[in-house]
Amino acid sequence: MSMSPTMQAAIQHSLGGPEVLELASVPRPEPRINEILVRVRAAGLNPTDWKHRANGGFLGDPPFILGWDVAGVVEAVGIGVARFQPGDEVMGMLSYPFGHGSHAEYVAAPARVFTKKPAELDRLQAAALPLVSLTAWQALVEYADLRAGQRVLVHAAAGGVGHVAVQIAKARGAYVIGTASEPKHDFLRSLGVDQPIDYRSQDFVEAAEDVDVVLDPLGGDTSLRSLHTLRPGGVVVSIVPRGADDFYREAERLGVRAIRMLVDSSRADLGAIAELAAHGRLQATIAETFPLARIADAHRLGETGRTAGKIVITME
Repeated sequence: MSMSPTMQAAIQHSLGGPEVLELASVPRPEPRINEILVRVRAAGLNPTDWKHRANGGFLGDPPFILGWDVAGVVEAVGIGVARFQPGDEVMGMLSYPFGHGSHAEYVAAPARVFTKKPAELDRLQAAALPLVSLTAWQALVEYADLRAGQRVLVHAAAGGVGHVAVQIAKARGAYVIGTASEPKHDFLRSLGVDQPIDYRSQDFVEAAEDVDVVLDPLGGDTSLRSLHTLRPGGVVVSIVPRGADDFYREAERLGVRAIRMLVDSSRADLGAIAELAAHGRLQATIAETFPLARIADAHRLGETGRTAGKIVITME
């Protein structure tokens, strides 16, 4: 009787601090119909990872393997997959939230959540971009219908979603206002931010005016107060999916729009993002990389909230 193949993965059996993450040998998945098996080379780490690690979030109780961003090489294809073949380099975001599992040596997932990695992108970029870029793209392009010449306010503009949102907004011809602590303002300007705001010393409601679109990764009070920066008909898109109903009520009172969203896998959106990145118009800033064995340290760094850009886990 042959043993089924195994792989190393960062698994947790309880909720809690970074110390609950352990490297363990687990069964290697098999690709089902319309799925591909990817040998993971690099995987992004996002705030949603440490939030789920600590409190279970949408996933409930462990055991589970986290990770949604993935860059790697197709190892095998399931029945019906015509788009990819073994050896193809791919990038993608596993279906959010229930498709998690990229913080491992292999992951099996629907072929539709992947695109071929452009040759111009290295694996770190391919691993860092999908979740944050899809979030920003869907917020700005799909929900806010961002047009050239509009004014966009991006909160936490030096963060994972924020620093990508700035670049997408600039690529679409917008004027961009971005909030971050003052030491990060040079970084914001390097991304293309036209007007940096130091949220510690300035009230963004006073500093930003006549805004068409706000991207809010913070939620709560920030969502609510952002409504007051908008011109009539403007929109606040919050990527924090839950909160008080007064966000919607206040928007209605002011004659503006309020949207809460969660990122969703989309091959079309991912293709548009890969193309922007291949043409040098979108680049993830890599704050730091960690090997899979040091994933707890990666979570610790992420939870400080002080990094600019993205943290990436590597399997090499």
